[in-house]
Amino acid sequence: MPDAPLPHASLVPRRRPLPGPTAVLAALALAALLSACSGGAQADPEVDPAQVDAVEAPELGACRVLTPDDVAQPSDATRTVDCSEPHTAQTYAVGPLPDELSDAAYDDPRLGAFAYDTCSAQQMAFLGADESTVMRTVVAWAWFRPSEAAWEEGARWYRCDLVGGSEQSEEYVELPETAEGLLTGRVDDRWLVCADGATVAGSPRVPCSEPHTWRAVTTIKLGEAGDPYPGDRLSEVRSRDFCSESVGAWLGYPPTYEYGYTYFHEAEWNGGNRRSVCWARTDR
Repeated sequence: MPDAPLPHASLVPRRRPLPGPTAVLAALALAALLSACSGGAQADPEVDPAQVDAVEAPELGACRVLTPDDVAQPSDATRTVDCSEPHTAQTYAVGPLPDELSDAAYDDPRLGAFAYDTCSAQQMAFLGADESTVMRTVVAWAWFRPSEAAWEEGARWYRCDLVGGSEQSEEYVELPETAEGLLTGRVDDRWLVCADGATVAGSPRVPCSEPHTWRAVTTIKLGEAGDPYPGDRLSEVRSRDFCSESVGAWLGYPPTYEYGYTYFHEAEWNGGNRRSVCWARTDR
């Protein structure tokens, strides 16, 4: 099975007398005065103006409260917070882009390929885990480049952030004060990824410490770095066959069992991903 609103309460306001003409004019005059004094719309308090078009590379180890919307952007200027305070992201790698990318366009696909190789490798070292384990957790990485204005000024750096969630997450979980070594040894279930639903596809991803119906238990490597994309059909068949055997072994070879698999497509392959994820239907 490949992977391919909160309720609200309506408040009824109390009725109160409508303001007279004098009060309305006074309110409009005050609003105009405040607008003129503030220069129009107020700046986003979550954004650090010094980071918006920064040419210098960001701070290594900095923590931030990022959201999935922030991670969807190519650059980020969210204010840093002390890592002892609640945060959902931590910068674990910063550096200059290689010389061969110095003349690259802002949206050059080679930037994404470089980021995948660099951020993935450094994430594993930072967390203390191999690629298979990292892919089966509720944490992921995001990368950022300078703003377009800074890029035009010659800025060529990258920033890799560990975030408490994945592409399927509607919101991120808080990270510990430092996430370094988070996946070393026996990994706590609150950092491992499970799914809760009838099938793997479309089911919300949850930490395995929460009630669930599926657990990501193994991965399969479909190719090496220089290999061409095998195609959707072959990727699916290889993933299905391997996961059938692998999940059966993980469950102790019961007479019957259910399994699922998440395989990725050419875009992810070109970005550097070579693995599919195997899921076991289980509540443990």
